[in-house]
Amino acid sequence: MLAEHLDGLALVDHHVHGAVKGPLDRAGFEQLITESDRPVPLWMSTFDSQLGLAIRRYCAPLLGLAPHAAPDEYLTARSQAADVNSLFLHAAGVSDYLVDTGYLGDAVTGVDELAKLSGSLAHEVVRLEAELEYVATQESDVAAVPDALVRRLAERTAGAVGLKSIVAYRYGFDFDPAEPSSADVLAALDRWYSSGAGRVADPVLLRWLLWTGARRGLPLQLHVGFGDTDLQLHRADPVLLTEWLRRVEPLGTQVVLLHCYPFHRNAAYLAHVFPHVHLDLGLTTMYVGARAAAVLAEGLELAPFAKLLYSSDAWGPAELHFLGATLWRRAVGSVLDGFVAQGDWSADDAVRVATLWARENAVRLYGLDQR
Repeated sequence: MLAEHLDGLALVDHHVHGAVKGPLDRAGFEQLITESDRPVPLWMSTFDSQLGLAIRRYCAPLLGLAPHAAPDEYLTARSQAADVNSLFLHAAGVSDYLVDTGYLGDAVTGVDELAKLSGSLAHEVVRLEAELEYVATQESDVAAVPDALVRRLAERTAGAVGLKSIVAYRYGFDFDPAEPSSADVLAALDRWYSSGAGRVADPVLLRWLLWTGARRGLPLQLHVGFGDTDLQLHRADPVLLTEWLRRVEPLGTQVVLLHCYPFHRNAAYLAHVFPHVHLDLGLTTMYVGARAAAVLAEGLELAPFAKLLYSSDAWGPAELHFLGATLWRRAVGSVLDGFVAQGDWSADDAVRVATLWARENAVRLYGLDQR
């Protein structure tokens, strides 16, 4: 009963990016199925990973191949598909994509194009750091930037469903949790402008962005844990956010911790103790592949079930949009079926929790039923 229910559930992918445009050769494809930003060494293949094996197992049949088709056979069939993006996006079984457009947006499909290719609804999530960097290109007067940023966010979020920050990449979570003063912000802006006002990485400006974003009232997504070589992993542990979460709580803004591996138990703890904290295990589910059930089960240990969200965090090959959904369904089904078999959960409770996790929590959090 649970497997059938999961197969029929239309997921809400609450944090995702676009699908890559144009054909991919083997080297290009392999570079997009790793979080490393370094060239893949000639003596190895990223197909030899949990994600690579999952692609060969679950994506190959959609291209008319047997499960576990060899990489070259797979890529040949992929290149011959009439519309590979539409194929995998339709097969994902997602009703709504919440799209972070702040990372290399020109290289992948935008919000409207993703909706067209998938036949699903698509909504934008606005990235804070990108908006400040844009404002800096428009304003030469440092003193005008704070008000300009507020106006810019008001414009950009008029039709958006959430905000996103990558402070974990740009600095880490071990920042001063206090809201910076106006004088501190202007001094930091002056330093930034003097250095060329490129990539924003000043901790004062980053926490100012967090506080400014939190005051918009939309759900605020934060990248947590595992990612590419641009971050220091030990500084992306969400427990470092504890004091900031305490201070921002009175604003009522909902904070969403994304991905979270290997700190998913810490994230679940924060969601357990703070009413305004939620989490997902997106990105993680794909990259751990056959181990997804074990990791998702650990996320279930402490997190309230009303705080769990589904996402793929797919960026690049549309296989990732499909695979995130497929592995999530299989892993959740395996874990919850185990609870039912042990007699710890009823079948009805398993179905109810799966539905909350798959879509209902996201519909409520982002107000999708009001759009």
